[in-house]
Amino acid sequence: MARKSYQAQLEELRSDVCYMGEVVMERLRMGLDALDRKDEELAREVIEGDGEVNRMYLDLEQKCIDLLALQQPVASDLRFIAASFKIITDLERIADLAVNLGEYTIDAERDLFPDVDVQEMGSATLQMVDDAVQAYDREDVAACRELAARDDDVDHFAERASEIVVRDLIERELDAPEEVELLLQDVYRLLLTIRDLERVGDHAVNIAARTLYMVENDDELIY
Repeated sequence: MARKSYQAQLEELRSDVCYMGEVVMERLRMGLDALDRKDEELAREVIEGDGEVNRMYLDLEQKCIDLLALQQPVASDLRFIAASFKIITDLERIADLAVNLGEYTIDAERDLFPDVDVQEMGSATLQMVDDAVQAYDREDVAACRELAARDDDVDHFAERASEIVVRDLIERELDAPEEVELLLQDVYRLLLTIRDLERVGDHAVNIAARTLYMVENDDELIY
C-alpha cells in the first residue's frame, strides 16, 4: 500500500508540473498580447500574477524535497524527481520573462521597427514551451531532440532582428538630442524583448534536456 501511495505521489507531481506549465504559458500569452495591443491593464495583470507562479513553484519544490527525503526513490524515480525540480525552475523563470514583457508594454509608447516581428518570435518560443511540457508529460524523447534543433531557428531570428535594429540606427538621421534619447530607449526595450524571448526558447530546451535525461539517463542536451 505504501508503494502504491508513493507512485500516486509521483504521478501527482507530474500532473502538478504540467499544470504549472499551463499557467506559465498563459502568462506568456498574456504578456505577448499586452505588448502587441499596448494593453497596460493586461500588462499589469501579468505583473501582479507573478506571485501565484512563485507560490506554485515553492509548493512543488517542497513536494520534490519531501519525496527525496521521506521516500527511497530508485534510480529512475530519482531522475524523475530531480528533472521535475529543474523543470519547475525553468518554468518559474519563463514566468519572470513574461513579467518583463508586461513591464516593456507599460514603458512602450511607439513602434519604430515594424520589420522586427516580435509576435512571430513570441509564438515560436511559446510553442516550444508547450511542446517541451508535453514531451515531459509523455516522456517523448524524440520530441525532446526535435525541439532542441528548433532552438537554432529562434537564435537566428534573434540575430536577424538585432541586425535590423542596428542597421536602422545607422541609417536614421536625428537632429534633436531628445529624439536620440527617445530612440535609444525604444531600441533598448526592443533588444531586451528579443533577448527575453530567446531565453524563453532556451528554457524550453532545458525542459527537453531534463526530460531526455529523466527517461533515458542521457545528458546529451544538458548544457
